Amino acid sequence: MGKLVLLHKADSIYEDELDVVYDFPRPYLKAMQAAVGDWIVYYEPVKAGPRGYFAVAKIDRVIPNPKVEGRFLALIAPDSFLDFDRAVPRLLDGRPLESALAGPDGRPKSGGATQLAVRRLPEAEFARIVDLGLPQDLEHLEETRYGAPETGPGLEDAAAAFARPVLERLTRRPYRDVAFRRKVREAYDYRCAMSGLRLRNGGGRPEVQAAHIQPVERQGSDWVRNGLALSGTLHWMFDRGLVSIAEDGETILVSRNKVPGDVVARLIRPEGRLIRPADPRNRPHPDKLRWHRENVFGQVLAAGPAPWD
Repeated sequence: MGKLVLLHKADSIYEDELDVVYDFPRPYLKAMQAAVGDWIVYYEPVKAGPRGYFAVAKIDRVIPNPKVEGRFLALIAPDSFLDFDRAVPRLLDGRPLESALAGPDGRPKSGGATQLAVRRLPEAEFARIVDLGLPQDLEHLEETRYGAPETGPGLEDAAAAFARPVLERLTRRPYRDVAFRRKVREAYDYRCAMSGLRLRNGGGRPEVQAAHIQPVERQGSDWVRNGLALSGTLHWMFDRGLVSIAEDGETILVSRNKVPGDVVARLIRPEGRLIRPADPRNRPHPDKLRWHRENVFGQVLAAGPAPWD
């Protein structure tokens, strides 16, 4: 096994769906096969945008691309993709975070390895990049972000969380939930995407929740593009198939035979259109929305009394 950096452009012509598959040509096959079962870091090249290193995932297996001769697909392990809380810059104090991109004086090289779409990444450099993008104390930062913890003592073992190894953090569900919630709520500016409301409680904490479009337990991921910022009631309705999003990525669909008209009028914006993140790279992915329409919308019965009963 071996860790890698994979280049990705938002407007890539390849069949990349970052939490599902990465498309690459034959010259990188050996390196990708060696990385099966190990972690990779996604990187945005300089000409594509400002993000630098922006996410991690694990390669599950590599297969030939059935549509294109000479190309291959790295399939991403379910429940492994995770956006960085903050993008990690290419350079730190003027020096590359990857030793392969630095010259003898530690300054950035030009050409050569910097042009490779797949680069090997030593363990120590992987850990350093992840620590910068996903801080060890992220859970504690979120608990204390708005003053006192929301649930009293909160993380009683907060100090211990600071020392969690990188791989433990990447696979630990409570940590991943916090990272996903922070990324999704920030992408929507802490506003409910369906009601348009931006509510905060008395302590200043945002009331909006982060909803998975395709649930993790049904092979969904913690990608920001698999998330929606929703109020508690609309989150409940979305998970139970009472509302969804149309193929245009904006029109809010409502199961009219299950949701009273007056409830729709109170909860959903009058124009019936989704508020989407300002950054197109954070907007709901069409494949995720299609999955929800085909597998959840109109098919899941509401369990227990509805919030408006």
